[in-house]
Amino acid sequence: MDEMSIIGLIMNASILVQIVMLLLLIASLMSWSIIFTKRRLIRRTKSASDEFEANFWSGGDLNTLYRATARQSGGALGMASIFESGFREFNRVSQQGSVSAEKLVDECRRAMRVAQMREVDRLEQSLATLATIGSTSPYVGLFGTVIGIMNSFRGLGGVQTATIAMVAPGISEALIATAMGLFAAIPAVIAYNRYADKVVRLEIRYDGFMEEFSSILQRHSRNQSTGV
Repeated sequence: MDEMSIIGLIMNASILVQIVMLLLLIASLMSWSIIFTKRRLIRRTKSASDEFEANFWSGGDLNTLYRATARQSGGALGMASIFESGFREFNRVSQQGSVSAEKLVDECRRAMRVAQMREVDRLEQSLATLATIGSTSPYVGLFGTVIGIMNSFRGLGGVQTATIAMVAPGISEALIATAMGLFAAIPAVIAYNRYADKVVRLEIRYDGFMEEFSSILQRHSRNQSTGV
């Protein structure tokens, strides 16, 4: 095996530098796993919310939409989950008898807020891990670089004449640690910023839907109380 090849440099690196490289490799694999998983989840949630919103504003009966949402395999997702929680609470409180429209809407809003927090938490899960990998990997790689360079210069302690050929392998293995740190960090930072923005946009959509749905429920409850 060529000692100046990447594999050769990694195999001939010191144990400490190899441990740093292994940690960076694990961090990179973990990062890509989160990236692909989160990409599928956010895309599926956005698609489900788009489909539900189209059905909601199509003018259909809310009870029919609620039953269809409750029958979804795997449970409602995204905006549908917020609607299901709010309308379930609306039906439950309405059956209790004389309840003011304001109290009824407040109870529905509370249930929808809990559902929204649950949905946002599910979307944000593991994003902190991406942020941690993106912020710490370059420093871990730099630590491996420093150790590799220190080992190279330590090897020159008993040598009277130093040449580039003598320090090149050690410096090269040190730079590989830096490169691996960047390789782990850059995709994680890009993915974190992209997915965090998508989650915020979905959360804004959820807030808007909750306000509109609350207004609909308030009008509906007032019509019920007046017998219209």
